[in-house]
Amino acid sequence: MALLRPVLFTTSTAVLGALLLSPLSASAAPGRDEPRPHPVREGAGRDTARDSTPVGAGALRALERATPGLRKDAGYPRRTVLDAPPVNPADKSIKLGLAPYHSLAPRLNALQKLGNRVSVEVAGHSAGGHELYLVTVTAPESSGQARDQERMRERIENSPAAAARDKHIKASYKTPLFINNNIHGNEWEGTDAALKLIEELAKAKDAKTAGLLAKNRVYLNVTANPDGRIAGTRANANGFDLNRDFITATQPEARAIRRIAIDKQPAVMLDLHGYVNGTLIEPTTPPHGENYEYDLFLKNAYANALGMEKAVNGLGYTPADGVQPAVIPFRDEKEGWDDWPPIFTPQYMPFQGAVASHTIEFPMTVNNAQYDSLPVAELRRRAVINTAIAGAAMRATLEYTNSHRASVIADQIETFRRGAAGEAQRPVSSETVPGVPGIGPEDVYTTTFPRAYVIPAGRGQRSAVAAGRLVDHLVANDVRVERAVRPFRLAGRAYPAGSYLVDLRQPKRGIANVILAEGRDISADVSTMYDISGWSLGLLWGATVDKAARGDLHVASRPVTAAAPTGYVAPRGDLKLRLDDPKELAAVNTLLAQGVAVRRTSDGAAIVPGSARKAAAVLADRFGVVFSATKERGTAPLARTRVAAAVTAGEQFALREMGFDVVPVSTATLNAGFDWSRADVLYVSTGLDHGRLTPAAREAFAGSGVGVVGLGSAGAAFNAAAGLIPATAAEGNGDANGVVRVTNRGGAITGGAPAHTFVYSPLWFTGLGAGVRAEQSYGTGNPLVAGHWRAAEDGSGGPQAAAGRASVVSGTTAKGAPVVLFGTEPLFRDHPKGVFAQVGRALLTR
Repeated sequence: MALLRPVLFTTSTAVLGALLLSPLSASAAPGRDEPRPHPVREGAGRDTARDSTPVGAGALRALERATPGLRKDAGYPRRTVLDAPPVNPADKSIKLGLAPYHSLAPRLNALQKLGNRVSVEVAGHSAGGHELYLVTVTAPESSGQARDQERMRERIENSPAAAARDKHIKASYKTPLFINNNIHGNEWEGTDAALKLIEELAKAKDAKTAGLLAKNRVYLNVTANPDGRIAGTRANANGFDLNRDFITATQPEARAIRRIAIDKQPAVMLDLHGYVNGTLIEPTTPPHGENYEYDLFLKNAYANALGMEKAVNGLGYTPADGVQPAVIPFRDEKEGWDDWPPIFTPQYMPFQGAVASHTIEFPMTVNNAQYDSLPVAELRRRAVINTAIAGAAMRATLEYTNSHRASVIADQIETFRRGAAGEAQRPVSSETVPGVPGIGPEDVYTTTFPRAYVIPAGRGQRSAVAAGRLVDHLVANDVRVERAVRPFRLAGRAYPAGSYLVDLRQPKRGIANVILAEGRDISADVSTMYDISGWSLGLLWGATVDKAARGDLHVASRPVTAAAPTGYVAPRGDLKLRLDDPKELAAVNTLLAQGVAVRRTSDGAAIVPGSARKAAAVLADRFGVVFSATKERGTAPLARTRVAAAVTAGEQFALREMGFDVVPVSTATLNAGFDWSRADVLYVSTGLDHGRLTPAAREAFAGSGVGVVGLGSAGAAFNAAAGLIPATAAEGNGDANGVVRVTNRGGAITGGAPAHTFVYSPLWFTGLGAGVRAEQSYGTGNPLVAGHWRAAEDGSGGPQAAAGRASVVSGTTAKGAPVVLFGTEPLFRDHPKGVFAQVGRALLTR
């Protein structure tokens, strides 16, 4: 075993100032003309991890649970006596010699008693019900001083031009620094480094530490994913990768971090991960998010990265220890580690004011196969190294933030000022970002912000419930939304009173545009992307969103804190409920569970008898859905559908969101003897291989008579192997993903569906046999609107090959069971809400 180098952690920290390291230039580092092989980032690509554990009622309630705000009316310290969870000897941290979750509350209680610098608040709860601990380390503040800090924070965001001239802010505002740890549960060591840092800062007696805490607030999310920390899993208890959830915020942990970002407004942020060797320190390779003020961001992120690199390499670990020198992707790689999508924590934070935010990947792998196969002594050796490296990155960032306090705050103010003034972005160059080497045209990503967006709303809009959800999401992300009190015209269109207006001349225009814009086709810009490249909520969430490129906003309006209620029940007659939205599916499934006799129309809507008006009123209030008056009788009865589901965690979450009764299954489940009387339909997207079923399991399925909904390559393969309907699946580029144009045939499955959907590893269907119908087809020409979709080297698999081809098909088996196959990803990570209903309708068609 290699000898350990000295670790720069100590509980006796009078010398803390010596540990706060200054930035170092990297003149000897390799440039992009000599790139190292880019790292393989764990978790990339289409979600395939099957969720085999039913989502509990508590997790479903978390979907609607509001994230509590953090206190702003009290000084520091804010001592909270935390309840200690029961000791859990099965906590996966223990094997690594790291802090198990049940030890955190007692340790934090003790740290609060060390002096007057450490405060702890409960920032929220995980999907599994565990408390999320936010620690603040700063010099003591009276309640009046804390209120003054809050006034300055609000002035920076809401009156940035005035804040730039405010001498009090320059002299007295404490720079907010946020350190997020353990968002991937089996990347443990950031938590332990954070605990050590908190103790050092609490105990240190030197003048430099005292000065640092007088001018800065250090916020630490001790473990962002306690569920995964305990279980040794990347995901939380709902099976979600939390570091893919920030644009959608389906999970309570992501919403808690979002609330921290809004309430604390960090100027600098670290997100601690593993495992890439050598230690990987962002900023990233192209493509860069086009909605950032990237010149301000790159200036700070690169300089801080150099300081972290010096600190990490300065620990003295060498290849003999298994540790390679640190890597800064912006400098050392060509592509493959981008900051394009706002799904990652550090890529979301700039939209809330961060002018430097970084993913840090420490080097020594201790999870997955290594966790199970390596000796405990080796795992603990590696964990000690990773903890030291995480701590070195934290300390270097403290030093950078403290020594550049004035310019960091000035750049945050300038970010907000540009947005409020509606100014154009500054493309990065050697002139706009002096001191950062290697900037080239490949780094220039900017956008032209529209003047405004309008979201028409009202009972006459079919997308009223979707509009309300989108408005609430904008407000939750701290976007300013107005609601018109009178009819108005903008950009040549007329809008009724009650429509929503998003003026892009606002401090946080970046996140507003990220959410509402169509996005961009970046296929020609880079050869490959790590994760998703398109995500438009404006196109995928089911609401009508109009963009006004220019115009005078003379609109009588009022600020919105929540969308206006959209629920409505016609006062007489039978009722019609559109099934275009997941909330409408949830409503109809609730009625069916209550025994209400609901019928289906030819275009896929639901007819509810007038006798169920009271039940409909409850659901209209709960879900915001509209029950309109109708004289239609419907074509066939609808029935409660029990779904046997071999699906990803995100898909299962979406199915339960729509109110379906879901029973997880897999190849092993069916081979063990599944009782098909428990299911009405089988949904297959992953984890079920017909070819690996035993003869008895195949016979049981064949005799069950259940319908089948198949998604992606796994669904298509199951259809082919089981001989269900004649349709041949053609595979597109496996890395392709994004927002695509589609043409909907209408009817029971795609009636009322949007003209866009989401794809990852897209498929299309050819050779449709008798009775098989194309329910949806890819748009003609290039169907990709936003994202990354290239053809293979031989020209196959590109978007042009998919153009006009069937993306969703339906038919019936020889025994009359309905089958629907999707080549798209309508439930991907619980994200594209506006296309959920296509799957919901398919499941009801039996």
